[in-house]
Amino acid sequence: MGFDLSRRLAAEGLGTALLVATVVGSGIMADKLTDDSALALLCNALATGAVLTVLITVLGPVSGAHFNPAVSLVMRLRRELKPRDLAAYVVVQIMAGILGTVIAHTMFGLPVFTLSGAVRTGEAQWFSEVVATFGLVAIILSGARFAREALPWLVGLYITAAYWFTASTSFANPAVTIARSLTDTFSGIQPRDVPAFIAFELAGALLALVFIGWLLRPLNSSPVRTGS
Repeated sequence: MGFDLSRRLAAEGLGTALLVATVVGSGIMADKLTDDSALALLCNALATGAVLTVLITVLGPVSGAHFNPAVSLVMRLRRELKPRDLAAYVVVQIMAGILGTVIAHTMFGLPVFTLSGAVRTGEAQWFSEVVATFGLVAIILSGARFAREALPWLVGLYITAAYWFTASTSFANPAVTIARSLTDTFSGIQPRDVPAFIAFELAGALLALVFIGWLLRPLNSSPVRTGS
């Protein structure tokens, strides 16, 4: 990357804060405007997918636009991120995610923090987070290999879809999960459910790393034939 660590961290912080502000803020707005939960989820999903597309496009060249500790961990395991950079990325992502919740609450005149009471637990939800994060990381790794210019759209469209095809509405991000525990609104998750979500998100990310690594590994050489 052509930017020093401080600028990369600033980009990660800005992107993660705006992502969470969009997730939480659009959820609050949708809940204010309609009593139809399906319509509210649609609004939430479209806003999140749209802002991801924009943020990855403009901040990706600076920091890689991870905005997600699971993605940063995968990049570290691929040796695309230094160990000290991984720790800094994760801390900034988590703190910026919390700031994003504060921003959303402040915009809508809500208390700065309100612990969520939304129950999100159980095998179906946990498995959904494995699937959601596996798909996200798989798309990032394969998209970076074959369609780098389209990667912002690939990620934005995937997350929009994953809101709908997963039982958990696709958190797929430990920093966002933590931040969403601090809002007792449409997008919240009660704090006691956060550790399990994060564990299964990381599991999905690691599974994607292994699978895509195998899937896209080129052959070292063609077999040599001898004789007639």
